[in-house]
Amino acid sequence: METAGQAPDSRDNFGRYIVVKALEDGVVIMGLTRGRDTRSHHSERLDAGEVLVAQFTNMTAAIKVRGRAEIMTEVGKVESGAP
Repeated sequence: METAGQAPDSRDNFGRYIVVKALEDGVVIMGLTRGRDTRSHHSERLDAGEVLVAQFTNMTAAIKVRGRAEIMTEVGKVESGAP
């Protein structure tokens, strides 16, 4: 819940999903932590054609994708890496 002078409740983002489809071998997906010190807490390696469905949680604040992949979210689709 938002109150005057405060940011919206970050819990509103919990449970949101993204879908990552690897377009080449060796795509790495990393979950980054919340809090004062952002760290990588989990990683997965995908080969071409493999798909990962990832969820934002109370531990995962951001997801980093390294390599050529198609990333689908509730707000649209983007491609990472060089074409």
